[in-house]
Amino acid sequence: MALVSDAPLGGDCTFTGCVPSKSLIEASRQGHTFTEAMNHVASVVGAIASTESAAVLRREGVDVIETRAEFVATRTVAVGSRRVTARRVIIATGSRPALPPIAGLSDTPYLTNESFFEQQHQPSSIVIVGGGPVGCELGEAMRRLGSQVTIVESGSRLLSKFEPDASTAVTASLRARGVDVRLSSLVTSIHHERNEFVVSIGDDIVRSEAVLVATGRVPNTAGLKLESAGVKCDPQGWIRTNRWLRTSERGTYAAGDITAHDMLSHAADEMGRMAAWTALRPGRRYAYVGNRIPQAVFTTPEVATIGLTEAQAPSNARVAEALMSSNDRAVAAGAPDGFARLIAKPGLVTRHRAGGRLIGATVVGQNAGELINEAALIMRSGAYAGRLAQTVRAYPSWSTVMQKAAARWFYEYEGEAARPPRRMQ
Repeated sequence: MALVSDAPLGGDCTFTGCVPSKSLIEASRQGHTFTEAMNHVASVVGAIASTESAAVLRREGVDVIETRAEFVATRTVAVGSRRVTARRVIIATGSRPALPPIAGLSDTPYLTNESFFEQQHQPSSIVIVGGGPVGCELGEAMRRLGSQVTIVESGSRLLSKFEPDASTAVTASLRARGVDVRLSSLVTSIHHERNEFVVSIGDDIVRSEAVLVATGRVPNTAGLKLESAGVKCDPQGWIRTNRWLRTSERGTYAAGDITAHDMLSHAADEMGRMAAWTALRPGRRYAYVGNRIPQAVFTTPEVATIGLTEAQAPSNARVAEALMSSNDRAVAAGAPDGFARLIAKPGLVTRHRAGGRLIGATVVGQNAGELINEAALIMRSGAYAGRLAQTVRAYPSWSTVMQKAAARWFYEYEGEAARPPRRMQ
């Protein structure tokens, strides 16, 4: 087995994504200075990177080739002067930050997640272009650290892929913390002069010491010569795969961001295992199912989701929810804001009598990123959604909010019962 990479092993998540961003958020919540927070980030990144280095993999029997590869034929890559051919190939080259078409931007020293954590000096002010998970998380962290923060989102709300009331909760929290959140707003030009950025937002001008671009991702396919491998991409450059992650070329698979299925590190981990198992176990295929992959945004409050939202749910679905304020652990912690929402469709035989089949969930509040895993387990195991109501949990714990929500599928609880899905936008 050979692994070819021209970048540090661990990729975006370890060095410029999940690990440093969550480390920065935690440090900011603990009252650290910017310098202390960045030192903490470096320490955590170093510790985690040491567990997935080339040396570690080589001890496991993997032939690590630390250089760039390009395809020269089907299932054959050139790595320096070598040619490496295999019966099975998995492409997992990931993605990189997209650069929006803003006049003047490319001529400025803007930041992306790839350069953000290289900063040695705390900017007194920062404009963040994009109101997705990256923009919201880093925006909160920088505001907690003392910078003036402006988040500019072209859409009508932050976190547009999540439930609307989850977006509302995060927006209200950021604004209460002093973040200038501008919705339905376009950055028309950016210039850099006398060590400051001049950002045109509609008819307004905002001056800041730094600009962070967080407006999506583009695929890392340039230079791979995928045409030599017989691998087809869509018009945007993402590799096309079937549900078993096989590309247009038999024996060649793709996993992670490069497929554009779900741009999450744990989704890439799942895809990698599915692709490897299918490739290496003749006669067996393992499908990637994106609807059972959870996602969490570690803002205050946290927002976590899996599967369908209410707007996507079929009309015969039933929605059960409970406010976080009904959870005694949340009240004790002084964090009563948020909710747990569970969506189930009728089972083939039992219909809704056993709660149905869980097809979606959203949790907003403290520890939402942990609580969503209860829903993930139910969906992965194929258990009836009613198991969430039947399972006894330690009292008082955060997870009892999931039990309270699920109970509403069976009877009116604390004055609330399950309902049809609403079509919120």
